[in-house]
Amino acid sequence: MLSYFARRLLVMIPTLLVISLVVFFIIQLPPGDYLETLIAEEQARGETVDQERIAFLREQYGLDKPMIEQYWIWLLGLLQGDLGYSFEFELPVVEVIGDRFWFTVVLALATTLFTYILSFPIGIYSAVRQYSVGDYAATFVGYFGLAMPNFLFALVLLYYANVWFGLSIGGLMDPQYIGAPWTVDKVISVINHLWIPMLVIGTSGTAAMIRRLRANMLDELQRQYVITARAKGLSPMKIILKYPLRLALNPFIADIGMILPQVVSGAALVSVVMDLPTNGPLLLRSLQSQDMYLAGAFLMFEATLVVIGVFISDILLAMLDPRIRLGGASSK
Repeated sequence: MLSYFARRLLVMIPTLLVISLVVFFIIQLPPGDYLETLIAEEQARGETVDQERIAFLREQYGLDKPMIEQYWIWLLGLLQGDLGYSFEFELPVVEVIGDRFWFTVVLALATTLFTYILSFPIGIYSAVRQYSVGDYAATFVGYFGLAMPNFLFALVLLYYANVWFGLSIGGLMDPQYIGAPWTVDKVISVINHLWIPMLVIGTSGTAAMIRRLRANMLDELQRQYVITARAKGLSPMKIILKYPLRLALNPFIADIGMILPQVVSGAALVSVVMDLPTNGPLLLRSLQSQDMYLAGAFLMFEATLVVIGVFISDILLAMLDPRIRLGGASSK
């Protein structure tokens, strides 16, 4: 198990290097750069463009260098914890991101826990009690969650909370704590506001998990070993927990690798709608303004979440199913 853990850990290094190359290529894809966009905006307003200032900024930010050299400078900066410089905000990217990074991480983890805690028992119950009232109710919730876009659900909640209760449920804290130092009261305010975006963002993921776990469990419950166990007189709970559930969990655990980045990317529009101080709105803004290093930092963050999520799911799968860490077959 230790050797498998080490191998998977070592694979992450070249994977992240390749991802960094792809991310840098993506942020370079739009024609021009931030300075050219700035020139176009100033000319559209009828302002005179200071070419010497533009040339100075291009040299200062390294935009006059070949792309491969720009990539190496950016990569070395990443390895040293320097995410680059935001052209639009005229600040280091680390300072621009600020608390947004931690808000995004907290929201993503809370939503992931919400998804698994809710979908796990509902999926099992729905499979064991197939075609019962509870199964039909879970199916309805699943279809609703899959059909309703997250941002539309957020708009509906915002509207009815204001119309029925006169409440504004946007944001992640009370207005008086915005920009204030961290205190116990501010943390409590964040916790009190966290459950609403967690519910909105986690609805679709929870619905998909319920349907997937239900399908896997139903498939396992029809296997011959379950029928044999029932014939031997084993209790239904023991049969479910010892055999079908364990085998049905493989795809369930494998989804960890994708649910974290899906939560972050799916939260972008929800963050804009609900005015959440997370990475989503700032990522959209950086892409629109071609603030390449700010956008690159966000894309690397999401890509790193994918790699870490896949690593966690692989380790959990190896612990659950020895065939995975043993290579899937015995040597001949």
